[in-house]
Amino acid sequence: MTTTAPNAAALDHAVARCRERGIVIPTFAQMRDPSLIPGEIRDRLKGVGLWDVDPINLFRITWKNEPVETGGGFHRGNWVEFPPSLTGVEARLVGLVGKWFPTGAHKVGAGFGCLIPRLITGGFDPLHHKAVWPSTGNFCRGGAFDCALLGCEAVAILPEGMSRERFEWLRDIGAEIIATPGSESNVKEIYDACWDIRRTRPECIIFNQFEEFGNPIWHYNVTGPAFEDAFRAVAGPGDRLAAFVSATGSAGTIAAGDYLKTIAPSMRTVAVEALQCPTLLRNGFGEHRIEGIGDKHVPWIHNVRATDAVVAIDDQQCIDLMRCFNEDAGRDLLSTMGVDDATIGRLDLLGISGICNLVASIKAARLFGLGPRDVVAFPMTDSMDLYASRIEEERAEQGAYDTTAAARHFGAWLEGCKPDHCKELTLDDREAIHNLKYFTWVEQQQRDVEDLRRLWDPGFWAQMYAQAEEWDREIEVFNAKVASA
Repeated sequence: MTTTAPNAAALDHAVARCRERGIVIPTFAQMRDPSLIPGEIRDRLKGVGLWDVDPINLFRITWKNEPVETGGGFHRGNWVEFPPSLTGVEARLVGLVGKWFPTGAHKVGAGFGCLIPRLITGGFDPLHHKAVWPSTGNFCRGGAFDCALLGCEAVAILPEGMSRERFEWLRDIGAEIIATPGSESNVKEIYDACWDIRRTRPECIIFNQFEEFGNPIWHYNVTGPAFEDAFRAVAGPGDRLAAFVSATGSAGTIAAGDYLKTIAPSMRTVAVEALQCPTLLRNGFGEHRIEGIGDKHVPWIHNVRATDAVVAIDDQQCIDLMRCFNEDAGRDLLSTMGVDDATIGRLDLLGISGICNLVASIKAARLFGLGPRDVVAFPMTDSMDLYASRIEEERAEQGAYDTTAAARHFGAWLEGCKPDHCKELTLDDREAIHNLKYFTWVEQQQRDVEDLRRLWDPGFWAQMYAQAEEWDREIEVFNAKVASA
């Protein structure tokens, strides 16, 4: 991980930049609970679009934006409960919606958690440094958006095989783009590009989501409480939070499960990956098409000891259900199967990785034998707004989508969804997965083996997540410096 020592000049430059642009940095507490945001800022947001490159949109890095494109305020949050008519299980499956973040995905929050602690302490100089965002898609978009709001230069690294929409948006926002070989599964090639930058571009600071602790710290302190609020809103008497299900990806989002265990200690955290690349399940490798979940390694920031089960999802299942959920023939079929119109109208809130998490939640409910008083929570990281080109590609390659195909997909992938390719983890299983970090992070990325051992200690993670409180104090001090001139 590339870092730079805090220095007074860099901090002065950051203060000056924020003063020039009228930037106020939100605290983690405000992103968790927008009622803490000052009224004058909320008034300013009434005239600003959700995706506008306006520094005031830093305050929209929250799960609790009103679901409107322009001028929205805040509310309790956005979630969808998927009924048994769709899922085939009695358990209550609740997805938290990521579409209503700026950029249409929650990765703006992970980017904030990585960049802001450096910016406000003199570790990132907005006049001299460029922020490099290694990613398989949404993280580099989130980081580039954060940089645009703060007036910083961004370098996006992502595989050349990612969706067209990602590249078009990055170009429009002015980010430098480095396209690496391969697609979703080719994370090592992204790391190789980072090493090239370290050797040749000293002005660049790399914010690697797979190793930056600001990523899980943001999710623990913001995403976790958002899920808690959603659960408390939907839960009836006697309902329990039974499982949190999340594709591992960078292992940032799954840290929300660590928070949720503080309010529901018996809850199970389920890690999800692609069956075509079963790194956690089988120490395997391969290629897959579930955009949003990087793999073939265990992220440094994954608290493996707190993971209770692994579920692998066939990427064809996600692609077929993408068509079923978004094509007219598929939606008509769902209606005849008893799925209500309101649910059908919300299915486009599931991007490809969101579909993956939904299917994994069905498998988890079957694996654990969950019933109608059990709530299974999962993130809907982004929406189909970012994958229109994938629908076009499927139509070109597979032809028009008809009722026969929809019925086949509904039967195979929903009615026939079984708890296969699942594994409940013993402590030994978890330690075996944890030890896989050695080969990526110590042998390849020059991490210290003693640091790896510390990652096995639950006390390490408790201290790590608690840093958000100190960061909030530093944000308040920084904002005071900006305002005092």
